[in-house]
Amino acid sequence: MPTDMSADKTIFTRRESEARSYCRGLDTVFTEARGSEMIDAEGRRYIDFLAGCSSLNYGHNDPDMKAALMDHIAGDGPAHMLDLHTDVKGDFLRAFEEHILTPRDLDHKVMFTGPTGANAVEAALKIARKKTGRTNVIAFTNGFHGVTLGALAATANGYHRGGAGTTLNGVTRMPFDRYMGGNMDTGDLLEAMLEDGSSGIDAPAAILLETVQGEGGLNVASAEWVQRIADLAKRHGALLIIDDIQAGCGRTGTFFSFEEMGVTPDIVTMAKSVSGYGLPMALMLVRPEHDIFGPAEHNGTFRGNTHAFVTARVAIEKFWSDGAFQAEIAEKSDLLEERLGELACLVPGAFLKGRGMMRGVDVGTGELAGAICARAFEKGLVIETSGSDDQVVKVLAPLTTSQEMLNKGFDILLEAAREVTMAEPMKIAAE
Repeated sequence: MPTDMSADKTIFTRRESEARSYCRGLDTVFTEARGSEMIDAEGRRYIDFLAGCSSLNYGHNDPDMKAALMDHIAGDGPAHMLDLHTDVKGDFLRAFEEHILTPRDLDHKVMFTGPTGANAVEAALKIARKKTGRTNVIAFTNGFHGVTLGALAATANGYHRGGAGTTLNGVTRMPFDRYMGGNMDTGDLLEAMLEDGSSGIDAPAAILLETVQGEGGLNVASAEWVQRIADLAKRHGALLIIDDIQAGCGRTGTFFSFEEMGVTPDIVTMAKSVSGYGLPMALMLVRPEHDIFGPAEHNGTFRGNTHAFVTARVAIEKFWSDGAFQAEIAEKSDLLEERLGELACLVPGAFLKGRGMMRGVDVGTGELAGAICARAFEKGLVIETSGSDDQVVKVLAPLTTSQEMLNKGFDILLEAAREVTMAEPMKIAAE
């Protein structure tokens, strides 16, 4: 590999679609990654506070997952088997049942969908509509559920909705928890409209929500609000769907983001870190009474990634067979809150958002958040923004990141923020 990749980088602008996004701000050529570090073609090391947008909760190239995958490949283990039975699929399901579902008293069936989170959401919406015979779905402001047409109809982001090229139907948008500010309980509005035959809301097949809105800006739903939404869904014959694609697999502190909220969703969608290794895999958990698709009624050539079964099983057995990893996440969550508090103090009016290790700071504008993240990247930290106006500096470090590495990353972030915030008054004065 040449040390200077500047000439080679032209291939991306010459041939890759204009739809590319992350690489525009993180403009280098990465050649290696391990743990919580990424290394580019020039040998420069970056601390990773993005983790594949929460697809790498266990870091890059976990050695135990890598060894199991290499053994599987070296032994000519199946590479692609549609949805045929395989030993590795069985091993994954047994581990998922033993260490995830049974301890949490969940009786859900596991349906392997196409390998993206959006496809899991599509399956969830379809099965809810088939089960209830209804078409309307209630989704929430700032929610993000994917960009295929069915999932995009439930996604709130105007920029992504604008890419549809057609009408997006079948969804009623309601305000998320605390969307109206103050002490207003947005559950009151939803309840009133569901119970009023002249509100204009069609009876819903499902109510779809994230307990922490990742792309929407790290908006956190309270347990009380989620419980109320779950109760409204049950009373009105709708299925409760929790989208745990970004917030699941330990990101908020527990394996599922909802498991300490006192609710049992009818359907849970998962993807991103469910494979443990960054391999594409998505699944839908569905209560047995709602598992009504006929054979291949929702299918896909790559439903169930055989290689991902290998690494996902290792991830579950390594990190979720006891409570040690969850305790580590709790300690690191406290560290994130402390260090992000330092960042918030640098920007007047800034405030902390999120839960667990899904945290960030709302600095008020996308321009400022983007400038902070860009300066941090120059200094060796990979980090991105989120929110309706990209105004949140968002930390999604691998859950396995050491406290020492976390502190190094935050030192870079704070140094970048100080430089940017000091430069702003000088820029205004110059203008």
